[in-house]
Order: sequence, then C-alpha cells, then structure tokens
Amino acid sequence: MVPHIRPAQLTDWLRQCRAERPDAEPIVLDVREPWEVRTASVRPDGFELRHIPMATIPMRLAELPADRPIACLCHHGGRSAQVADFLHRQGYPDVVNIAGGIHAWSAEVDPSIPQY
Repeated sequence: MVPHIRPAQLTDWLRQCRAERPDAEPIVLDVREPWEVRTASVRPDGFELRHIPMATIPMRLAELPADRPIACLCHHGGRSAQVADFLHRQGYPDVVNIAGGIHAWSAEVDPSIPQY
C-alpha cells in the first residue's frame, strides 16, 4: 500500500528522504493536465518538479528514475493516488501520494496558489 501524506507534511517527508538517501533528490510528480498546471502550480523547494499527465505515465515510465523518492500530486489526490499505486506495482520502492492535491497545498502550504 502506498502511503499518503498531506501537503503540510511534505517538508518532513523531504527531510526524511534526504536523511535516508542524501544522493537522491526527491521528485514531486504532477500528473495533472497541462491546462491545470498552467492554472495553478507549485514552486520547487527542496525537490525536483516534473509534470507528466496521468494518461501518459505508462508510455513515459522510463523518464522516472526508480531510485529516487517520488511524491505524486494532482488536483485533489485521486489521480495521483492511482499513479502512485501504479508506480509501486511497477517496482518503484519509495512512492507517496499527496492527499488533497494542489487544492490542499493552496490551503495548507501556499495560499498564493489559485484554487480551481
């Protein structure tokens, strides 16, 4: 089962990732559609931000290194949970879902991010 973290817990998750594997920069994988990313996006801070829409994940799997921690992000957390489960089943050992998605990120971390 893939763990779920809230956006407010991301800093702690990043700290834990760095402590366990200092050579592996964590990735926040935004699986929303391009128009959603243009509407509202997070700013990378202590992680690499990648955008791969959910529907294209299977064909673009090689773009995601299995040896780095990945936190999946979408609008409310449903699509990202599905992607996180998929990645886990594909052998990615360190994957979490950001529960509540960018909507919760706006409420919990950065109110400057528009809600839509």
